[in-house]
Amino acid sequence: MNNYDSMSDEVAKLVIAKIRKKPASVLGLATGSTPLGVYELLVEYHENGVDFSQVTTFNLDEYVGLAADHPQSYRHYMEKNLFAKVGLERKRTHIPDGTAADLEAECRRYDELIRSTGGIDLQLLGIGSNAHIGFNEPGTPFGSETQVVDLAESTIRDNARFFASADEVPTQAISMGIKSIMQAKNIILMANGGSKADAVFAAVKGPVTPEVPASVLQLHPSVTVVVDQAAASRL
Repeated sequence: MNNYDSMSDEVAKLVIAKIRKKPASVLGLATGSTPLGVYELLVEYHENGVDFSQVTTFNLDEYVGLAADHPQSYRHYMEKNLFAKVGLERKRTHIPDGTAADLEAECRRYDELIRSTGGIDLQLLGIGSNAHIGFNEPGTPFGSETQVVDLAESTIRDNARFFASADEVPTQAISMGIKSIMQAKNIILMANGGSKADAVFAAVKGPVTPEVPASVLQLHPSVTVVVDQAAASRL
């Protein structure tokens, strides 16, 4: 793709094609800056008649310790940027509860909930500068399911721009594991900007290793990589 807008347009078209083919699609969703353009376009499609009412969603992750109404929680992000604008009922939108009293039990509950819906039809992924997917940092075992993870210093630095200071960024999150992600029927990996070029190269062309979490996608039977020219500059 030439730029961020064309990348976002291509991903949005793929999501809409899935919903039109299967109105009761189960979508796996990501947060951060990368998918914002996609969500804006999905809202436009909805305003032009695409029905989201039967869609079910599962988000990749949530910060530990942030309540759903915290302005930097991923629940707040999703409500603000997508859910409230496409008519999705709260009961159809699932995000790990980072304030659960028993975080391990919350992780198990989340995986069971995904399985009970028949699994994720289409999973959207961004990629971290260290090639993490979800919040699965380098070294995460490929067999991992939803779990509590410690965020790498590089991830905390990358996410500090969303907070008043780096000190406010939570140090842990609940994240779908590598195995949980790989069980999705179809996956779209998105990336934009030169800062992601090394991670994209390592994910697509490098050896498959837990030190490069996104490299596991080379083993998935149905992955579409949609990146802009800057992110693709090393390919």
